[in-house]
Amino acid sequence: MLAVAVDCREAEALAAFWKEALGYPETERWTDGHGVTYVELKSPDVPSLLFQPVPEGKSGKNRLHLDLAPTELEQREEVARLVSLGARIIEDPESDDWVVMADPEENEFCVLPRR
Repeated sequence: MLAVAVDCREAEALAAFWKEALGYPETERWTDGHGVTYVELKSPDVPSLLFQPVPEGKSGKNRLHLDLAPTELEQREEVARLVSLGARIIEDPESDDWVVMADPEENEFCVLPRR
């Protein structure tokens, strides 16, 4: 099993955004030996997303980011949907096929054209 771990300030809130954004069907929570509660989004066919709380906010550019390619909506419709969930547009260059966005904790991701 593969999981992508995301450091964040508010694990519950960020997991709720990504659950709605990506349609993950299952959410699990557990608390480690230090009293930190983790939130994991699970789906049988794709890697899990694990949200782990950290005390510091994001600093600098992501070294790893997600590229989302909508299958049902057109790219602009998907961007609008994600904005309605709390994301924001960072860059929308005319020369590129993707839109760079940020989730509610400023983690960058891209929205590609519909596939």
